[in-house]
Amino acid sequence: MKRISTNMSNQDMQYHMRLREYRMNDLQNKMGEQKRIQRLRDDPIGAARAVQLESKIGRATQFYKNVETVQGNLRIAETYLRSAVEIVQRVRELAVQGANDTYTKQDKQFMAEEINQLLNELVEIGNARLPDGSTIFSGDRIQTIPFRSLSGRVEGASSEVITQVDYIGSLARNQAEISEQSFIETGLPGGSILWAEQQQIFGERDATNFQVLEDVSLFIDGKEIPLLAGDNISAVIAKINDAGLAVRANLDPVKNSLVLSSTVPHQLWVEDAPGGTVLQDLGIISGHGKPPHNLSKEAVVSGGSIFDMVIYLRNALYKGDTVEIGGGALKGLDNGISNLLTSLTKLGAQDERLTTVANRIDYELPELQNQYAQETGLDLTSAIMELKMLEYTHKAALQTAARILPPTLLDYLR
Repeated sequence: MKRISTNMSNQDMQYHMRLREYRMNDLQNKMGEQKRIQRLRDDPIGAARAVQLESKIGRATQFYKNVETVQGNLRIAETYLRSAVEIVQRVRELAVQGANDTYTKQDKQFMAEEINQLLNELVEIGNARLPDGSTIFSGDRIQTIPFRSLSGRVEGASSEVITQVDYIGSLARNQAEISEQSFIETGLPGGSILWAEQQQIFGERDATNFQVLEDVSLFIDGKEIPLLAGDNISAVIAKINDAGLAVRANLDPVKNSLVLSSTVPHQLWVEDAPGGTVLQDLGIISGHGKPPHNLSKEAVVSGGSIFDMVIYLRNALYKGDTVEIGGGALKGLDNGISNLLTSLTKLGAQDERLTTVANRIDYELPELQNQYAQETGLDLTSAIMELKMLEYTHKAALQTAARILPPTLLDYLR
């Protein structure tokens, strides 16, 4: 026979009252947060789904911010490039005028003065910064001033002027993720965008009997090209040409030396891997310095930047040399304008892609948020009804307990 103590009914009543109080408190918390899932045990499967959706919403939001940032930066860069095009076109107009012998030498010096001011502005454009302080045309070295100018005296000039502009940025680009495992390049390398001519590097050493002595590598435009012990100059040339770069290698038919040529206008970056001396042995680079300022003094380098073309033209105008004005300078400026317009086209294509991505995220994000709300959201009407029912039953339980629980000592004292 089961024994029931006088305190058992009291304990049972307290247990069920505490349980209802817990449910009421839990329901009130859910109503306050408008979420039906506060702990994993509320709905393990729903909680897992909610975490996945929350993570995807967070990533989509970040992708949208990345798109906005990159698109804004590209549009600022486009503004500077358009200004550069206008400057170079004006310089070209002055070159055409200066090539006409109807102008006196003094007239041409006046033109040179205008070009000198335009050159200064072109250097400022090359060193332009974004609102966050990072440079636009320095590749992935966004905290580095990309173009370093040197000043000196030039024949015909009344004061010191810019005589040389060197690119000290990089050819590499940063990348920003704009959707799942999808990236877009950011950072514009001035060594290609503000370049005018195809660059060529002519080694001065006979490579007929050249042979790689051990397994080493060399780098061209940042890409590693592995070489094997025993490779001759023909094998080296073949591996460079098969690397998928905008660079062609060949053997000079007269000197039998290595020649590297760009296939699109940009400054070549060449270096040996640590421990290797292949390019050094071929007379392409020296044993010290970093690209692009590590070329051998023996090597012959041709092809320059837009700055080189403008400086060349200005100096020719200062001297009044009509042949130089209408010759190489004019052709170099045409090449520079063409390269700038090509770069603007690429920026426009990137902007269109970013706009498409932004429109997709604009549609996707509300859908994800709606799914998350459906997974975790609380039906407020049902919750209110359930809370009222709990309050009613709790009140009824308290009233019943007050009547049926055994009398206490206080009842006898009355």
